[in-house]
Amino acid sequence: MKNIAILGSTGSIGTQTLEVIRANPGLYKVVALTAQKNAELLIEQALQYLPELVVICDDSQYGKVKDALSDYSIKVLAGEEALCEAASLEGADLVITAIMGSVGLKPTIAAIKAKKDIGLANKETLVVAGSLVTQLAKANGVKILPVDSEHSAIFQCLVGESYSNIEKIYLTASGGPFRGKDRAFLSGVTKAAALKHPNWVMGAKITIDSASLMNKGLEVIEAKWLFDLEADQIDVIVHPQSIIHSLVQFTDGSIKAQMGLPDMKLPIHYAMAYPERAGTDFPRFNFMDYPELSFEQPDRTTFRNLELAYRAMEQGGNMPCIINAANEIVVAAFLEDKIGFLEMSDVIERCMQDVSFIAEPDLNNFLETDAHTRIFARELVTNQTLSI
Repeated sequence: MKNIAILGSTGSIGTQTLEVIRANPGLYKVVALTAQKNAELLIEQALQYLPELVVICDDSQYGKVKDALSDYSIKVLAGEEALCEAASLEGADLVITAIMGSVGLKPTIAAIKAKKDIGLANKETLVVAGSLVTQLAKANGVKILPVDSEHSAIFQCLVGESYSNIEKIYLTASGGPFRGKDRAFLSGVTKAAALKHPNWVMGAKITIDSASLMNKGLEVIEAKWLFDLEADQIDVIVHPQSIIHSLVQFTDGSIKAQMGLPDMKLPIHYAMAYPERAGTDFPRFNFMDYPELSFEQPDRTTFRNLELAYRAMEQGGNMPCIINAANEIVVAAFLEDKIGFLEMSDVIERCMQDVSFIAEPDLNNFLETDAHTRIFARELVTNQTLSI
């Protein structure tokens, strides 16, 4: 039985992780749960799974959670710093990092230093500080097991293979709700339209990222660090059906693809059971339901975020940290109707131009870059000074 700590248990990945655990009571035990502010659901989860530790990041919710769990032997902590305690909990075998955003960096580092294997659903950790995190994982003998469906697909295709034999990887993208649309159309889209993903049920932030193709851009950067690749070895291909989750092309020309229904519980369970492949009763793929699988090139001119992400990856240093921080600010602004869909890319590009570039950043540089970029991006949104 593996002991699992879930950082971000009330979000989309966190709740689906608990569904996998509930379906496999003999395989996994929950030892820690954390949430940002959804105290009600966190309490409900804690009462069902009885972990050793519960963390609510929103200090104002601490009393509610503490009182609700007072009759149980559950330690309750509050604040973002407490995430590091949950991530490094002595009894945990695997830490699922399902937190959204760069706030996941510090607890992931804490888990790695405590020699905990990571089920990585927080791509921002590798986008912000990929060099630092991967070096630290290697030094501590820690496995980083990807939970994103695309990176899980690549990881599964590489079982038994040497990474040195990778010629290219193809990350598939659904294209989101605006596939095939032009900039004139995108200039007037609403958040309601952007939140209607055709294939996946996800949280608001990642759904907007999917609509803008920034999610795919962040995944490109994540893939670089997970699989030790150069920029020209990573390609994106639009696959509207979301059945082929990604592909690996090897130096002999052979290609492997991982396929399945678009269900995040599959990559979650694979990471949790690894190196085993545990059985499930999940719905099975039927070829006759998908008689045609199609592929297209992404439009990196219309959906500029993907182009900006490639540019950041190629430049390296703290540039991916800059685009991630700027993107978190503009997505929040778009969801609050403070900025238009296309203007998100404008703010990100301005931040890439104006925030100080550092070629070889350390952890403090990453944290300072993140904070400075957020301040600058907020000023751009507030003042509407977006011309570049």
